[in-house]
Amino acid sequence: MSTDTATPDAESDPVGYFLDDITYHGKSDRTRASYERVLRDFESYLTDGHQAIPIREASHRDCMAYVHSLRGNVEESTVATYASYLHRFFAYMTQVGVFDSNPMTLVMEEMDESINTDPTRREIDLQSMRTFVESISHPLERAIVVTLLKTGMRAGELCNLDIRDLNLETPGPRPKIPVRAGLDGRPDTLFVAADPTRGEPSNGEERTASNKRKRETTIPVDAELGSVLRRWLAIRPDTLSPAEPLFVSTSDSWGERLTPNMVHHIVESHAREFGWYTDGGGAEENVTPHYFRHFFTTHLRDRTGDRGVVKYLRGDVAQDVIDTYTHEWGTRVRDVYEAEIYSLL
Repeated sequence: MSTDTATPDAESDPVGYFLDDITYHGKSDRTRASYERVLRDFESYLTDGHQAIPIREASHRDCMAYVHSLRGNVEESTVATYASYLHRFFAYMTQVGVFDSNPMTLVMEEMDESINTDPTRREIDLQSMRTFVESISHPLERAIVVTLLKTGMRAGELCNLDIRDLNLETPGPRPKIPVRAGLDGRPDTLFVAADPTRGEPSNGEERTASNKRKRETTIPVDAELGSVLRRWLAIRPDTLSPAEPLFVSTSDSWGERLTPNMVHHIVESHAREFGWYTDGGGAEENVTPHYFRHFFTTHLRDRTGDRGVVKYLRGDVAQDVIDTYTHEWGTRVRDVYEAEIYSLL
């Protein structure tokens, strides 16, 4: 498509321009239809009942008002989905230079403030969590729990880690596998990729889970996590996988990459011993790998007061924001993390 053809389309129909682009990028017809439904609904909202506003001129207040109008009519999860579609649309159009800014950035930050405030959610204090971690003696199981608690990553993202994704300044007994290029010069760091997809090969192995990050993330490894990982690597079984997974089974599936179900089972078994998991208990009551993500988010955000750094570490920062943190790795993200991350052992 030539510039002469693309420019009028972007000016006269930004939504159509965006939909064409995501199709070219390989998005499915179903995904395109979902985006189109939300974006056209937002366009209709901007022209319904008041002076028409072109979508390119929508302000953050227009976006907030639209999101607010959805509440009570659809589930909160659907509200979040609609908001994420708008955010990605504006982020993309800003990135390619069609729009000047992304009005959804502020809206998403405000929505993030309300995350994990359900009064029915179990709340575990830091000392109780320390007691829980200290009760786990198996090197693999302790490494899983401490990694989840120290990084806020999802169970599937943990399962997708390969040996090359870990760069320890004092490597200990890790296999002699070079770290990936993105970790060169970054000791004591974990790399969480954005691209692994369930059912598709990555680094030579078909994956059992998808990563859900908006972009690759590098996460500091503090002394405590580093020690736990070295202890695990000292007993890690050999594996036939060419990808050399970081976490592999030490039970029935000996030497095979862990799956999210295995991780859930390990966490559940220990949570039951503490009375933190009961059959029939809801997601807010039972302690699962996802609860550890909540624990990481709330405790680190309360300690740092820096939502941006926490969002970066969680992998929630979109393309239009993430470079700010990447470029300040040595000064902002690592310094804030190392100064504020809680101890567990």
